[in-house]
Amino acid sequence: MKKIVFLTGAGISAESGIKTFRDSDGLWENHRVEDVASIEGWYRNPKLVIDFYNERRRQLETVKPNRAHEVIAELEEHFDVTVVTQNVDNLHERAGSSNIIHLHGELTKIRPVDGEDYDAIDIGYADLSINDKDSRGVQLRPHIVWFGEAVPMIEKAARVVSKADILVIVGTSMVVYPAAGLIHYAPAGIPIYLIDPKPSGLHHSRLTQFVEKATTGMERLKKELLDE
Repeated sequence: MKKIVFLTGAGISAESGIKTFRDSDGLWENHRVEDVASIEGWYRNPKLVIDFYNERRRQLETVKPNRAHEVIAELEEHFDVTVVTQNVDNLHERAGSSNIIHLHGELTKIRPVDGEDYDAIDIGYADLSINDKDSRGVQLRPHIVWFGEAVPMIEKAARVVSKADILVIVGTSMVVYPAAGLIHYAPAGIPIYLIDPKPSGLHHSRLTQFVEKATTGMERLKKELLDE
């Protein structure tokens, strides 16, 4: 069974109604990104950051996976599929995908400020409070990889990409590192697809771009892959 690796970004969830800060002049829900999505922002004002992610969690509960998420999950019937996502939402999971690597953390989880990925606690869509601490008395924080922090899952993602038979990039400009560097781990000669409504600056001999939104692009890709 061929291995397909999907690299997904904010564009795949935009059609579900989740806003992306890169489409709004560096503002995310009217907040400066550095105030709510950086480690410096957390140190400056942890309550603001906690409140911001509580609001994002509430919003996530109201939206649903779209057709692009669903098609990726359906392809598991025909391929060995791994999703490497920059998104912190759970829409891939809710659509039925079973093998997902979250590069930037997960919105529905929290962890101690001194914790690692494996210390994450699933709270669903519940709120986190500035007074919430673990059993040791250590403050709990959103399980998000912020700007200025290391990306613990990047090495695992690189290993997965290095074994792919097909690489598909959906809804990401591939300009934010280290995620943008993952394309360089793709084996020589494999087909690479890019689905994004904006023409890409990526130049690659094996790259085929569908210049369209994620939902229609994924339907088109599914037909092409299954017709081969």
